[in-house]
Parts: sequence; C-alpha cells; structure tokens
Amino acid sequence: MSRATADSPSWDRLRLFARLLIVITLLVGSMVAAPGKDPDRHRVLEAGLQPDDVRLGPPTDLNGYFPFQVPASKAAWQARARELRQRVRISTGMFPMPEKTPLNAVIHGKVQREGFTIEKVYFESVPGHYVSGLLFRPDDGKTGPRPAVLSPHGHGGRQYDYGKDKMKALLADGSELYSESGRYPKLSRCVQLARMGCVTFIFDMLGYVDSQQISYQLAHRYSKRRPDFENNKAWGFYSPQAEARLQSIFGLQSWNCVRSLDFLASLPDVDAKRMAVTGGSGGGTQTIILGAIDDRHIAGFPNGMVSTAMQGGCTCENCSLLRIGTGNVELAALFAPRPQGMTAASDWTRDMMTKGYPQLQQLYEMLDAPNNVYCEEMLQYPHNYNAVTRKIMYEWMNTHLQLGWETPIVERDYVPLTEQEYTVWDEQHPAPDGGDNYERRLLQQLNDRDLTALYHHAPKTDTQTQNYLSNTRSAWQTLIGRSMPLSSDVQRTKGWKQVRAGYIEFGDLISLTTTGEQLPLISLYPKSVAWNQQVVLWVDGQGKAGMFPSGQAHPEVLRLIDAGYSVVGMDLFGQGEFTTNGEALTTNPTVSNPREFAGYTYCYNDSLFARRVHDILTVTAWINGDEHSPKALHAVGVNGGGPLLAAARVIAAEQISAAAIDTGGFRFADLADWKDAHFLPGAVKYGDMPALLALSMPQKLWIGGESAIPAIVESACRHHGSKPASVIATANGRLDTLSAAVDFILEQ
Repeated sequence: MSRATADSPSWDRLRLFARLLIVITLLVGSMVAAPGKDPDRHRVLEAGLQPDDVRLGPPTDLNGYFPFQVPASKAAWQARARELRQRVRISTGMFPMPEKTPLNAVIHGKVQREGFTIEKVYFESVPGHYVSGLLFRPDDGKTGPRPAVLSPHGHGGRQYDYGKDKMKALLADGSELYSESGRYPKLSRCVQLARMGCVTFIFDMLGYVDSQQISYQLAHRYSKRRPDFENNKAWGFYSPQAEARLQSIFGLQSWNCVRSLDFLASLPDVDAKRMAVTGGSGGGTQTIILGAIDDRHIAGFPNGMVSTAMQGGCTCENCSLLRIGTGNVELAALFAPRPQGMTAASDWTRDMMTKGYPQLQQLYEMLDAPNNVYCEEMLQYPHNYNAVTRKIMYEWMNTHLQLGWETPIVERDYVPLTEQEYTVWDEQHPAPDGGDNYERRLLQQLNDRDLTALYHHAPKTDTQTQNYLSNTRSAWQTLIGRSMPLSSDVQRTKGWKQVRAGYIEFGDLISLTTTGEQLPLISLYPKSVAWNQQVVLWVDGQGKAGMFPSGQAHPEVLRLIDAGYSVVGMDLFGQGEFTTNGEALTTNPTVSNPREFAGYTYCYNDSLFARRVHDILTVTAWINGDEHSPKALHAVGVNGGGPLLAAARVIAAEQISAAAIDTGGFRFADLADWKDAHFLPGAVKYGDMPALLALSMPQKLWIGGESAIPAIVESACRHHGSKPASVIATANGRLDTLSAAVDFILEQ
C-alpha cells in the first residue's frame, strides 16, 4: 500500500477526519453540565461558547453574493415566484394594491424634430404628488395604435450630459456615435425608439430635473437621522414610523413606475398589448421591480443591475424586506418567460456570463422559452447604457415588439433639446409645492390610503373580515419570512441530563439543518407524576433564564410539571447563550454603512424579532415531530415573549394547540428606534399586535396585558364562530397574569 502524500486524496480524507474528531470532541465537551453553579448550571454550552449558528456572522449588505438557484421543476418555480412577487409587493408598499386614483394627466409644449415629437407631461401618481417627464412620439405619417416603451432613466437624470470634454474619448472607443446628441445617452434611446415607431415615455426619478417635491438630497443622499421627522403624528421618510409602515423612497418610485405604465396604456395612440420597459443602472433596478409585479408589458431590457454582486447602492434602490433570501438575478427571473435582455459590463455585472445568466437560461429553458433571455458580454466598457448597448436593446425591441426594422439598426443623430424645450413647468403649468411639510403630508396620505385598503383594521362585514384576515395573514407571513420547518430537518444533539427535585432537566442543542441555525434549550420532565404527553413551550423575553429566576425553576413552571406537563424553554437568537454576557440583545445588528438607513440592513437581513420567531417555529417543529409523540403542544409567552409567540402562532396555527399570550401592552407603533430588538418592518401597517392576536383564531387563545379584547380579535371570533369565552382579557382586576396564563394551560 502506498503512503498518503500531503497532496493525495487519502491525505485530504485523513485531515478531514481529524478535523471532524476535533469538532466532535469540542461539541461533546461543550455539553458537560456545571451542576451547582447558579445560574450557569442551566447553560447547555460551556461558558464562553456560542451556538454554531450562521446568524452570528456579520449581516449581509448590498455588496454580498446573491446567487440564483433554479428550482427543480415548473411547479416549484411557480410556488417560489408567488412567494417572491408577494415579497416585492409588500416591501414596496403595494399590498394590498393601493387604489389607482385618476392621473389627471397634462400633456403640453410639443417640440418637433426630424421623425419624432417631444411633449412635456405631468400627472398625479397619488393626489397631489406629481410624476413629470417627456413623451416621445413617432412622426412618420403612420396611423393606428403604436407599441410603447417606458424608460426609467436611472441616476444622473433624464437630462444626463456626459459633458463636451468627455465626448472625444467616447467617440474614439465607439461608446457614442455623435458629438452633440451623444452627450445625452438617456434621451438618445427615447429618440431612436420613437423613430422606430414606439411611443416612449421617460419620467423623472424623485429629485431629478422637474421632480422636486421630494429633493434629490433626501431621495438619494440621505445620511443622518432627522429627529424632527420621527414621531407618531407627523413623520418623514427613513423614520421608524415610515419603516414600520413600509413607506420608502424605493416604494414611491416603484409606484410612480406603475402609474407611468398606466399613463402609457391610457394614451389613444398606444397599443397596450405591445408595451415594453427598459432602464439602466437605477432605472434597471426599476425595470426589474416593475417586471416582478406588473404583467402588462411583454418585453424588458433591465440593463446594468442584473447581477449576483452589488445590488444597488442608493437609498432609492433599497427598502426593508425586499432582498431577504433573494437578489436581483432571481427578481429579474420573475419576468420569465417574457423576453428580457441585458449586458454584462466591467462593473458589478462582469461575472454575469458565468454567475447569473446561465441560471436565467436554465429557467427559460425549463419554461419552454429558451430564446427569450439574452445577455451580451461587453467587458470593454464600464457601467453604461451607451450606443453599443442601446443598439442591442433596439434590436431586442425590434424582435419582440414586432417593429419590422431591418438589422443592424443604426442610431441616428438629432438636435438636442434646449432647457426651455425639456422643462415641464412654466408659467401656465407651475411647479407644485414640496419641502418638509409636503413630505410629512405625503406620508400621512400614503398611510391613510393603506389604512383604507385594510378597512382601517376594523372590518364591518363578514366578507370584509375574511378579506382582512386573508391579506394580513399573507403579509405577516412575509414579514416573518419563514414557513413551518419540517420536523425531519430539525436535529437534536443530546447534551446533559440532571435529576432535580420533582423533575428531570435536559440540556440539548437543536439545529435546523436547512438554514444552519442552532439553539440551546432546556427540557423539564416530571419525575414525581406521570407525563401526560403534553408539552408547554415557555417563550420568555429573556430566554430560558426566564424559567429560572435566581437559578431556580419558576413556581409557575413547577406548577405545570407537578400537573404532568413537560416544559421546554430556549434561548432565542440574541438571548442567553447567543451573547457573551448572557443578557438579551436590545438592538439589532446592523450593516457597516455610514448612512443611517434601515433599508441597508433590513433589505437583506431578517430583524432580531423575525429571527426569534423563526426559532420558536423550529422548536415547535421539533417537539411535534419528537419520537415520544406528544399529544399536544401548548405555549406560554411572557416577560416580553408574548409578541414573539403571537407572531409564531400566525405561522404555526394549530401546531400550537393553546397559546397564552401576555402582550404586556406592547405595540410596535410605540418603538422610537428602528434598531430596537423588537422592531419589525411593516408591523404597524399590518395591524400591530391586535392583528397578530386576531390571526391566532380559531385556535385556543388567552390574552393578557390588554385593557380590553382588541376589536379586531372580537371580529375574528365572530367570523370563525369561536366562543368569546375562549379569549380572556386579564386586565380586568386580576394582576397576576402569569398565574392566570398557567391556569388557562392547565384547563386544556
């Protein structure tokens, strides 16, 4: 037998085996109990060690890696696509879809050029908030409805000018073709598309050119928190109040994009069945998002932002919840099987030919449309939407909008617009007011709009109640971001066992293998009486330490054990053994970014609140799938754990037979900081704690910490036919809510 060398496969196996032995040794060592040491005797791991949990690593930021893994079947992709579209709608503020109020569009100031005309446009995406832009129409003598192209322009504005000094180099390397019109690349694509027969609309992103109700500085350069815009009566963008309602610059721009497509479709000379969308850079982001949520356009060309690398660095390209567990390539895939093209340049898209594009090709192949996706490598150019890229786009649109032009299509020169010709506002059409007070009014208007769509959280009829519960349940599923795990995916690593007075205590680790999450838990089994085959999950705001005040089992825990129940407590993420000092985290870990914007963290990462709910679901799956086959699992949420249990119950439903939830009067709306450990983006919009409690119905529910049963809970009871007695408010003279909660469990 030959000896294994340092480079041989055998040596690799030996090294791997040695590492495994070390890991196993450390793991077994970490299970050793430390009896007699309070409160350390209830640790699962040795002092100084933390669970082997991927979430303890640094949070994901916009510069992470966002691969797209194609599902194995059409059915699997359809399910994933439904989930993602819902995430996009919710994160951008479009679920339920807001009312589309009249556009009240104004078109004026026609300018004539060879082969096309330009007109100035403004309309109201919501009452009083104006979208401005330029409308390019063919002037070729033909009649009849035309195809149309919507063009979100991206950063730099629709009037972006390379500048005279740069043109010599751009002409030399072929990036642009004409010294004058080539200076304005965003308008050039609109001109050529109009000359090819397409009605084309380019609209202003917030803060650019004629869109000044929200300033450029606020929309794209926000950096420091603004205390004057952080209160529950009159708040602004980026505030905890706005994030709790999913109000964002990204969401408003996405809504403006939807309404711009509405505007195009409303024009008498547009064939609404032949519309397309193309934008570059930030406009590419908007093209991706519009393709994910709107099915009216039949072709797309999202340039410069379909990438597994950087996802968009501006505050206008990020919003809470959008890219958790996904990225721009997968979001672009939501347009499939409709035709979409793009390029890979010498920027964050440079690896698309090997990371991203092959997966899109695989998906389109699976959807029987292999020719409907295209990416061309252009690494000789930096981030761009230059004449070479535009030529690829023109030919893509020519094919899929059936324009009938011979190829190759060569862009033609034109006389650039003067400031007077491209400015929308004038004496007859004065610019609308903007500024700080406008911002506050706008966000209150958006809040009122969303409340109307959700019946102001007070549905009157049975149909309204059904719709409300369906919509809010769907929304909370996205806010929480986790379905029930399979019990087969949860593994237990046995730790230690200690015999105590009246019960046996076990310290174990459980791991959710599909996510790389692990948490320590304590299980208490009755010793003096027979186990009744029922388990109580103890959810405490301080983790499993809450079961052992001063190191001893809580009297109410002992009451459950003496009645034959087993009791399970755990450290949720950020509690107990997840920390270095044993105290629960009070703030969320945030990404390293000098700009104080919640979206840079919550666009890519679940909040602490959501992660703790995930852990409750993991433990629930493990208990219900345990080999000892418990007859029922109940849960108690106390000491700050009530809101977490209420959120978990939305997902777990009947898997938690009875839940006793002490809210402590908690409301997400009262949180003054989006970094707070209890913060959850969107929670206020979708009904806050009362909605969570209502969504527990028709399962058995006990409520503590409330001055009265919330009205929406009563509506849910009536809707489900539940007896009001199954819901008990405990602020009616009984102060010992924990004792009352345990009484409720003992009655089951």
